[in-house]
Amino acid sequence: LQEKEPVPANSFGHPRRYDDPSAYFTTPRTFRFTSAPVGNHSSGRGSGLHNPLFPVTDGSYWAYAVMLLALVLFAAGIVGNLALMCIVWHNFYLKSAWNSILAGLAFWDFLVLFFCLPVVIFHELTLKRLLGDLSCRLVPYLEVTSLGVATFSLCALSIDRFHAATGPGPHQTPKVESCQSILSKLSVIWVGSMVLAAPELLLWQLLQETVSLFKVDMCVREPSVELPESIYSLVLTYHEARMWWFFGCYLCLPLLFTLACDLVTKQVLAQRLPQKPSSEKVTSRCSSSSSSSSSTKKKQHVREQRLRSTVMALTVLYITCNLPESICNITLAYISVPMTAALPALVLPALGLIGQFLLFVRCSATPVMLLCLCRSLGQAFMDCCCCCCEECLPDGNSSSSSSEPMKSLLPAEPAVHERVKDSSAAIGTPC
Repeated sequence: LQEKEPVPANSFGHPRRYDDPSAYFTTPRTFRFTSAPVGNHSSGRGSGLHNPLFPVTDGSYWAYAVMLLALVLFAAGIVGNLALMCIVWHNFYLKSAWNSILAGLAFWDFLVLFFCLPVVIFHELTLKRLLGDLSCRLVPYLEVTSLGVATFSLCALSIDRFHAATGPGPHQTPKVESCQSILSKLSVIWVGSMVLAAPELLLWQLLQETVSLFKVDMCVREPSVELPESIYSLVLTYHEARMWWFFGCYLCLPLLFTLACDLVTKQVLAQRLPQKPSSEKVTSRCSSSSSSSSSTKKKQHVREQRLRSTVMALTVLYITCNLPESICNITLAYISVPMTAALPALVLPALGLIGQFLLFVRCSATPVMLLCLCRSLGQAFMDCCCCCCEECLPDGNSSSSSSEPMKSLLPAEPAVHERVKDSSAAIGTPC
């Protein structure tokens, strides 16, 4: 009899845990697999790719539906996030802390859609992982970082609206913020989110199994036993508390924080609003300038309400896309093992895929919602589209329009100056 190798123990004298990897698959096992180590090349079709699109079967319709939905989300998200980033970057009057935070959120949504969505869909269709172990670690890291950026961005936007409502001059035209101030706020959001998501890089591993002469790549959420003792204990603690950490930090925190800030801001504005008519009744009879100032204050109040509505709309979208996955994870964690085993084989993979698609839906719908709710961002996007359409006009229209250049240019100057004034008045308040 050969002696068994001793189980490595940690610094506390307890052996390291070797849990069943079946509980940590991102794509749960739906077949009975035969173990195959990574790097062992089996003969025959073992090195090929599983193609669910051909020949056409009942499962092919599901594959086509998944691919079509992924293409729609990819196209809408890439165009919307790129448009939002370019609008904020190329427009001087839109470079405020508010718009910069939204552009930073669009940047991380763009990364999730551009890198994570193709990897997830390719793995769902072919059961192969693009880039191997790198994507197995990097995809969860980018997704969790995106959750952190969205959470802290919502908190920062709520604080920005609270300061605007309770500041010494809430109805004055905000000034252009310096680049250092904007970069400091973005660095806190980005660096904090990346640090909190760092354990995801050490938590996932790639495992290869064989089924029906095909190799299947699977990502396992289990700390590697080859890690140093101190790092292994930290990653294991994070792994055990991961479910409730996500629920508390990435779900309850933005919801409660934005609701509290919105209620306090609404109360402050409600206390200031009734004081305006009583102080302006006498002055409105003496001069006509007070009427213009009161109308300006009313416009500022309506703008503040629109900004708060934008923050609440982003919060509702964020919670709607993240709440189902958290509820499913908590429910599956606390039900008994026989009940979990009694579930159909396709339930757990379907739940995992739905959770991934909800994340992609949020990344694609956020820029579309911002372009619809924020007037200055939507107007800048429409102006960009109109400029592109004018450049694509045929030569006949361009030659006829260029026959009278002075008539076409002179009336356009007041409109351009008026638009610049409107944009300068909306610095920091893009909606």
